[in-house]
Formats: sequence, C-alpha cells, structure tokens
Amino acid sequence: MATISASRTLLFSHSTKFIHFPFKSSSSSSSLSSNLSISLPFQFSRTTCSVQISHSASDPQQQQQQHRVLRRNVVEILEERGLLESLTSDTLRSACGGPLKVYCGFDPTAESLHLGNLLGMIVLSWFRRCGHEAVALIGGATARVGDPSGKSLERPELDVDTLEKNTVSISNTIRRILGGAQNKYLDNLNASANFNDSSLVILNNYDWWKEFSMLEFLKQVGRYARVGSMMAKESVRKRLESEQGMSYTEFTYQLLQGYDFLHLFKNEGVSVQIGGSDQWGNITAGTELIRKILQAEGAYGLTFPLLLKSDGTKFGKSEDGAIWLSPSLLSPYKFYQYFFSVPDVDVIRFLKILTFLDIEEINMLEREMTKPGYMPNTIQRRLAEEVTRFVHGEDGLSEALKATEALRPGSETKLDWKTIEGIAEDVPSCSLAYNEVLNTSLVDLAVSSGLFDSKSAARRLLKQGGVYLNNNRVSSENKKIEAEDIVDGKVLLLSAGKKNKVLVRIA
Repeated sequence: MATISASRTLLFSHSTKFIHFPFKSSSSSSSLSSNLSISLPFQFSRTTCSVQISHSASDPQQQQQQHRVLRRNVVEILEERGLLESLTSDTLRSACGGPLKVYCGFDPTAESLHLGNLLGMIVLSWFRRCGHEAVALIGGATARVGDPSGKSLERPELDVDTLEKNTVSISNTIRRILGGAQNKYLDNLNASANFNDSSLVILNNYDWWKEFSMLEFLKQVGRYARVGSMMAKESVRKRLESEQGMSYTEFTYQLLQGYDFLHLFKNEGVSVQIGGSDQWGNITAGTELIRKILQAEGAYGLTFPLLLKSDGTKFGKSEDGAIWLSPSLLSPYKFYQYFFSVPDVDVIRFLKILTFLDIEEINMLEREMTKPGYMPNTIQRRLAEEVTRFVHGEDGLSEALKATEALRPGSETKLDWKTIEGIAEDVPSCSLAYNEVLNTSLVDLAVSSGLFDSKSAARRLLKQGGVYLNNNRVSSENKKIEAEDIVDGKVLLLSAGKKNKVLVRIA
C-alpha cells in the first residue's frame, strides 16, 4: 500500500503550460483523495482543469501513475482556436481523457506538401501535445486512384516512379516538421506518453493494398457498402451533378480510405481519424465500415475547417503557385514573407489556427493592434516567426530573418556573397561580364539588368531616393559602379523601392 509523503504537489493545466505548486501537509491529510476539486480564479479556470495530490508509491504501477501529467482536452483546445468543424460523436470529448492514437492521411500527389496540408499537421501536433500518439498515413495506394473531394475534375494519373519519389519526399517533410524540434518540445512536458519518435508513426497504405485482389475487396469491403449512402456523400453528389461526372475509380475512393481506417483501427489501435471538412464523407465511410465489419464502437472522426482567407478564397496559393512546405521548392525566406504579408483582417485568426501561442497572448496581441502607436505588421511578424519555426525549425527561421534583414533597403547589415546567394532563388537575377559592369553608370546598369524599363524611370526614382545599391541609398544619378561595389567580386544587389530587386552576377 502506498504511503503518503509529507509533501504534496498541486498541478493544474493552463493552455499548454503546466504549473507546479509544492506545499506541506499535516499527517491528518492522509484522508485526502488523490484528486481534489478546488475553485480557481477566473483567468485560470478551465473545464478540464484538475488537481493531483502526489503520493510516494511502493510499486512501479503507482509510480507511473504518480508522474502522469494532467491533460487538457484536445477537442476543447481545437474548438477554442477555431480548429474544430465536426465530430462523428461527441463522445470523443470524454474519450480524450485517456491516451488515443489519431491519424491523418496525406496523398503523395505532389513532390511536397503545401500550406493546405499544414492544418493536418497542426492538429496532429495538438493531439501529441495533449498526450496522444500520432500516425501520418501516406496514401501510396489511394494516390493511384485520386480523391475526388473538392475537385471538379479527375486527378491526372501519376506513374509509379513519381509516386515513390513523392512518398519519400513527403515522409521526410512530415518527419522533419513533427519530429526533431517538436519532440524536444514534447519531452519538456514530462508527459507519461513516450514522447520520442515512437509517438509519431509514418505508414504507407500501399503496404496493405498491394496484396489486395479485386475479388477480396468486393467480398471484404464492397458487400458492406450501401450505394445509396455512397452517392449521398457531398463529394460524390457534387461531381455527379457536374458536366464531367465521376468515374467508378473515383467513386470507390471513399471505400479505400474507409478501409484504411478499419485496418489502422484493427491492427494499429488507431481510434481517431482527422481531416479537413471536405474529408467528412471519407471519414464517416471508415467509421461505418468499422461498425459493420468489425461490429465495434469507439472509432471517431474529427474535421477541421479548410484554410481560407476572410474573403472565402483558399489560403495557400500565391502568384507563383502553392506555398510549399519543402525548402527545396520554397525557401524559408519566401515562406516567412508570405505570412509577413497577411492582411490585418486575417492575422489574428491565423495566429489561433497556425500557431501554438496561448489564447491569452493572442488576445493581448489583438488588443495591441487597436492602440495608438501600433507599428504596422508587428503581429504579422510574430505570425511569420511562429509558423516558419514550426515548419522549418530554428535554422530555417534564422535563415529567413537573415535574408529579410539583408534584403531590406537601408539595412545596416553588411552584405556578403554567401548571404546574397542564399536569397538568389527569391529575386530576379542576370549575369553580366565584369567589364560590362565596372565603370558603368548605375542608371545604365539598372536598365540593362531589367530593374527598370527605361533610363527616365530610373532617374525619376533615383531623384526620389528610392534606388539602392547593395541596400545603400544612391542619391547621385552620376554614380558609376566601382570595384568595391561588387560584393566579394561576384555579385551586386540593385533595389527599386522596398520590393523590386535584381541580383547581378558577375560572369
């Protein structure tokens, strides 16, 4: 029997922080329950807040219970932050009191995940932060079929080599974002869950579908699917009503994803599937198959809203295409700049859904925006820093900040060749011979490099103080390029205003 120690520990969970209050007790306190309800000030009140009295235990099982971290309910966190769209059952709220396994699927239809996929990883990370285990499922099989959800046309078929290449790339991206620095954060929680790489599992559904014959699929899955229910799914109904219609291949997609959930439920102990709101039909197909085939309860689905701007357009597209999460397709600098340019009307909502800042801190930042003297883009800078750190890590954020400072006209940061080359992919560039640059007037170089369309335009902005050479403002239109202007003898950076830049390489 466990003996009660002289000291007690009071813990309560506040957002993502755990606060510890040691205090002394008399021997008469031995009658205290190991869970004690108390009243807390309003600012610390949470419906999931509880208090734990620590005991010294004489057996390993009680010692393990003693070190259990009190969890906030992840469903309530998601709801509070605007990350909850629908639940297949409200019972999931109470089920989150114990450790769960939750999965999110990612079809490798491109070389990299993009901003639209980021919410799935954000929600997976919230589950992990609340003591649950995460499974990222790569759709090596389902990508060969193509998810019709949210699509007006059938996806183009990808060859096997491309799918395998995409699968490896996406797996690495997920491991980079949800592993590494994220695991270090989770370890700091001292949670009872094994917060290392074992709390993040990456699987490929092709591993179980590659041996599945058509006859087995019809026998094991098809016989339990009701065509009427399948046709009633919104993703199917919209396509059937369209001029393009829907192929049988796409029609079966929901059964493939549904069986994935069944397989993970049966073989991996996964009880929760998450996805964007457009995945509702596919997710409920899974819970229905689990109930019909396995005759089991306890499988849940949770959807989150799609990432949209305040005007209802998709968030994640730029003039150049998707906002990729892979640094090989989009540099941390450009990724950072995308969020730095978010409109004021969107920035607070994005702080809630795309970062892990406390709601109280976000509310404080929102109040700061309305105060006199508020510096524009201050909140955007915080958003850009938090999201870039989550996706690209501390090194990626440091690279983005350094490049941002280096590209700022008037910056006192001394430019070197390495810094300029680090941003070369993010600005237009040209190559000119050394003798074409040396002793050439800045006005002529600004035109030949493509920064201006005409000499008159260059002179006009130069007189207004808007032309920069290597971030230094040039005031004289007679300025000629000297040897010391060529950074490390290799490059020049010309700027027209704050945004228009050209990198001149010396060939």
